[in-house]
Amino acid sequence: MFLLKTIPLSRPAAVQLPRLFSTNALPTLTLFTKDPCPLCDDAKEELEPFKHRFVLQQVDITLPENRAWFDRYRWDIPVFHLNGQFVMKHRVDVVLMERLLQEAEAQKT
Repeated sequence: MFLLKTIPLSRPAAVQLPRLFSTNALPTLTLFTKDPCPLCDDAKEELEPFKHRFVLQQVDITLPENRAWFDRYRWDIPVFHLNGQFVMKHRVDVVLMERLLQEAEAQKT
């Protein structure tokens, strides 16, 4: 099971907030999603092997407070940001995810 944080994000600049709320050294992977989202469900399954290496935060773009994210990503979900930075959309690139997590882990040491 993923360690999951959900916080409302009302404007694009707010993606930097996960760092403020993090109490551990794991990077934050933000999933911009909606319900239902079969592609998002598939993406979460693909991330299973990595789940111990990040905290997953889901942002439901259909919530009123996330209107800016809806306007930005309505046609692109799932969209992923790692520590507030865009990294991929539509499908999980496992090679890219491995590289990014290795880089994040190297920065901790």
